[in-house]
Amino acid sequence: MSEQETPKAETPKPEEGAHLEVESLRSQLKAAEQTRDEYLTLARQTRSDFENYQKRASRDLATERRYAQAPLAEDLLGAIDNLERAIASAEQAGDKGPLAQGVSLVLTQLLDVLRRHGVTRLEALGHPFDPNLHQAVMQQPSAEHPPNTVLQVLASGYTMHDRVLRPATVVVST
Repeated sequence: MSEQETPKAETPKPEEGAHLEVESLRSQLKAAEQTRDEYLTLARQTRSDFENYQKRASRDLATERRYAQAPLAEDLLGAIDNLERAIASAEQAGDKGPLAQGVSLVLTQLLDVLRRHGVTRLEALGHPFDPNLHQAVMQQPSAEHPPNTVLQVLASGYTMHDRVLRPATVVVST
């Protein structure tokens, strides 16, 4: 074979080459747009997750601050119970002297301080028994009260804002 007879590779026509190049660029553009959309979606989701985290952390911090004094309040409840017992004992003995009045004033001051910090006494006597607010230690038959009514409060219950610090210890009618 002579040089003239060697087969030459067919070169694409300029129009075909431009068309292939445009198609290649379109597919690259489509892939880049898809990648961009994935990253944009990821960025939006990450921002949303972070905003939700910030809201949750802020809510948790506010709750923690609101109930920060709860352990102190719980510790003071035993002293309040003892002051109430002292006042009841003085009343039984008929003592209305300055010591009994002083103990009563101290109890009132303590309850006022706790009230300013969101601690309130549960009113249980005569109310229907609620296991979320009361702890029944006895049942007593009663013809005057419907069943499951609190007949006697043995130890007062207290709440702080909307949480029960200590349930009331009660006697319930049957």
